[in-house]
Amino acid sequence: MPLFIYVTKRLNSTLKHIVHDATNYKLPQNATVFSMIQPTGKFHLGNYLGAVRVWKDITDSNDGTSRFIFGTADLHAMTNPNSDPERFRQLRREAIASILSVGIDPKKAIIFHQSQVPQHSELFWYLTTIASIGSLNRMTQWKSKARIEGSNNLDTVGNVKLGLFAYPVLQAADILLYKSTHVPVGDDQTQHLELTRQLAQSINALFKTKYFPLPTTFYAPSKKILSLLNPEKKMSKSDTNQSAVIYINDEPNIIARKVKRAVTDSIQNVFNYDPVNRPGVSNLINIVSGIQRKSTAEVESDIIKLKSHKDLKDYVTEVIVEELKEPRAKFSRYIADQGYLQEVERLGSERASTIAAKNLKDIKHFLGF
Repeated sequence: MPLFIYVTKRLNSTLKHIVHDATNYKLPQNATVFSMIQPTGKFHLGNYLGAVRVWKDITDSNDGTSRFIFGTADLHAMTNPNSDPERFRQLRREAIASILSVGIDPKKAIIFHQSQVPQHSELFWYLTTIASIGSLNRMTQWKSKARIEGSNNLDTVGNVKLGLFAYPVLQAADILLYKSTHVPVGDDQTQHLELTRQLAQSINALFKTKYFPLPTTFYAPSKKILSLLNPEKKMSKSDTNQSAVIYINDEPNIIARKVKRAVTDSIQNVFNYDPVNRPGVSNLINIVSGIQRKSTAEVESDIIKLKSHKDLKDYVTEVIVEELKEPRAKFSRYIADQGYLQEVERLGSERASTIAAKNLKDIKHFLGF
């Protein structure tokens, strides 16, 4: 299945789209790959297929010259403050355990919490001095999170917290701090990566430097994984009905029960990928497509002999259970070993801090500090 790579070719906001086969794409030598995920606890199937499995794929394809930096965006998580500090600490631990359970080797990749490296926040401030209100106002993510899409009510907009409005600039600081060349993200981050490139271009031009590379964007080859009970929205940990969400540590019987309850339709004997007319069935086909790294057409061919929704759901359950067998076992082992998680975090933050301190020193020099 193709991996779409979006590369900035010119010093403007136009993107050229280059398509590579994920199994054949090779990073250039001395690449720096950076990505983070919010620490909302253990990963669900959407996190797994849409983000972190791509991290593992890219890391495993390394020729030995590239650097990989992955972590939890716990500063970003503060845009939705958790009133239970101990619960927040547990969510951070679960996120690290999830990264490890996918098979990312801490000897091959730097794994840490964003908040452990204060240079993220310092570079964020420098970038806010050149980021325009207009460019941030065009971002759609904060409007979606604030539930004000299409609203022109000044009181509604005025209640939006500054952290939520400005977090794309912090995201840019995260990426540029490590002079990242490649960034695996979800397709809802397209605008933020373009802002990152624009900020890098602005600083390079303003201070007559070529310090910041313009990072290439990796997109997961699998399509967005949707809620099992409402295929009109993404699978989400915040879903009030947890039967709609499959987690990497769900036991096989739990997975079977959730898939059994998944929304489909009344059409029997044929199961085709048609997101508009058959969103529930299409979501199940898409899940199998992502797991097996096949096109949806190939999955359709594989399930052509299935005659009932029960047959389809049994098949999907079997595929998911087998795929998550190893991550589930690893998650249980890691989450029970708090000492090991703390050691991974400590070593990762030390390695990240070394890089960040050197780079920020260079940045502050050409800024005039």
